[in-house]
Parts: sequence; structure tokens; C-alpha cells
Amino acid sequence: MDDVFNDSEDDSYTKPILKNGKYRNPWKGYSIPSFTDVFKFLVFEKDNSNIPNKEELDKILPVEKPDFEKLNNPPVSGIQALWIGHASILVQFDGISVLADPVFSERCSPSQWVGPKRYRPTPCTVEELPHLDAVVISHSHYDHLDYNSVRQLNAKYGDKLWWYVPMGTKLWMTEAGCNNVVELSWWEEAHHPGKENIMFACTPTQHWSNRSPFDSNKTLWGSWVIKGPNHSFYFTGDSAYCAGFRQIGRKYGPFTLAAIPVGAYEPQKTLKYHHVNPEEAVQIHEDVKAQSSVAIHWGTFKMAWEPYLECRQRVSDAVKNRGLTAGCFFFVNHGRVFTVGGDNMCNLD
Repeated sequence: MDDVFNDSEDDSYTKPILKNGKYRNPWKGYSIPSFTDVFKFLVFEKDNSNIPNKEELDKILPVEKPDFEKLNNPPVSGIQALWIGHASILVQFDGISVLADPVFSERCSPSQWVGPKRYRPTPCTVEELPHLDAVVISHSHYDHLDYNSVRQLNAKYGDKLWWYVPMGTKLWMTEAGCNNVVELSWWEEAHHPGKENIMFACTPTQHWSNRSPFDSNKTLWGSWVIKGPNHSFYFTGDSAYCAGFRQIGRKYGPFTLAAIPVGAYEPQKTLKYHHVNPEEAVQIHEDVKAQSSVAIHWGTFKMAWEPYLECRQRVSDAVKNRGLTAGCFFFVNHGRVFTVGGDNMCNLD
């Protein structure tokens, strides 16, 4: 397999590179962050996040108690969703309920004693979640794949729950106690057991994976397409900007709703090959042909040095500058239950 793939418009199915047991991004310019990169980022770059105390956060970035009546009785039309925080989001549509990248722990870390800690709490517990059919995992980083949350979900739902994961992740999932695990590479598809009109597809992102210094890129990373008979959902997970998003839009778009990351992008010189900035997030919205997009990967853990609310204004400005419909790419409070694409088109109340 060639080391570099052509990312032109004619290349509709760019595949990951697997070499010597490790996956690599197929797009030019990417390199995995080195120890020196991480050291410089942590020690020498200025932290401009300016996250205030809890009292101020409660006013500016409130956490709502989810409307469980809505969650337990999803609407017939449209996609109903709950933003739990960071990249964790629950979507309900076309008779299926899917949870993406569930992290309910206090810290996204190998230990609950050290590592990035929530500055906004989860709006609900695993025990309070409604019926679930499936969970999708984008990659193995701790802020997207949390052992304690996986164990809690298994305890609550057992074998009724199906897990969709990128290639190489199945072993970790089964060792964590998951029985129904579907492992896919980019562009591979699977129909959900018992709901054959629901299709899951693993799709490209530009990122990387690891859970220790010894397993870097031994598992694949990706985004997820979930298509039903009436609606479709796109979950980006975590990514830098790449040509893969145009390919996803051409093959699977348009989408009723997309969940797109907007945070953890500064300093750009360190993070531009790993995370999108707000303007690139809006470009993804256009690339995948999303009718509506909700911002994720922000407002929960401090993972980079940009001002913690800056992404909201930059997304708004990018939407306006591109001449897009106001409100097509929106932000919600943690815990907010909202509906898009239904009879009322967009209900954020």
C-alpha cells in the first residue's frame, strides 16, 4: 500500500494506511505528535483559556437537567438529541437510539486522580439514560473511550446494547465486557441487527490513537454515519481538517444532523493536524452536506489553550461570512434535549 494517497475530488474512498501493525493517516502533512511537541505545548505555550470559577460558569455555561419525558418518548419525525458534554451525544431517530463517545467520568485519564478534569459536570448519569440500541466509538483516546462509562453501560443494558468501533478496537471492548461488538474500517458498512433499515458506516478522519505510550496507532480512528429510512446522522468524533469530509458528503450526504468538534485548537502550530478550528468545523458542515450541525468537543474539559468560549463567536462569524443560514450550526447547553429535521424543523427549546 502506498504511503501517500491522492486526496483529489476523484478519490472517493481514501483508505487508511496500515504499516508494521500501525495505522497512518493517508493525507500529506500529518505527523503524530512527538514527546517534544507535547512538552513544548504544555510548558512554553501561553494558556489563554481563562476558565472562571463554578459560580461564574453556572451563569455563562449552565448545565441543564435533561427532559427525560422527551427522551423516553422520542418524536416520530426528526432527530432528537441530547448533548451530554464534550463529544458525548445521544441521538434518537427512525426507531433507533444511539450514544456516541460516552464519557461520564470526572476525568478523561487512565486515573481518576490525575489528568483533565471536568469544569462542567455531566447533566445525567448512565442510570438515568433512556433505552439505548447502540454505542459508536470514534477512537481510543480517553476523552472519547472511557473504561468506567463502558462498564456502567454494560451493567445497565447488557447484551441488548451493540457497540460499533473502528478497526483494532474490538479486543479492548471485549476485554471490557462488551459482547456485541461490530468492528469496521473506513467505508465499511453494517446493518443493525433487528433493525435492518438502519445502517452504520465507519468513515475517515485525520487523527491518531493511543491509550499508553506503547500502543500508538495500533487501532484505527474514524467518524460515523448512521442512516435510517427518513433521517441520517453524522458524528465526526475528533479530527483535523482533511479531504475525507468532502468524500463523506458525496457518498452519504446530506445529513439531517451532524455533530462536529469545535474546540481544542490552540496553539494552531501544534494542533492543526489533530483538531479542527471553528472555521474548519463550519467547512466540515458544508463538506458533509449537513442540514443542521451541533457543536461538540468544547466547554467540558480544558484540553488546549484557546479562550474557552471563543469557539462560539468564531463559528457564528464563519457561518455569516460564508453566507449560510443563521442557526444552521448551533451550540446548546449541556443537558439540552433538542430536535432537528422534524415537523417543526428545528426545536432547541
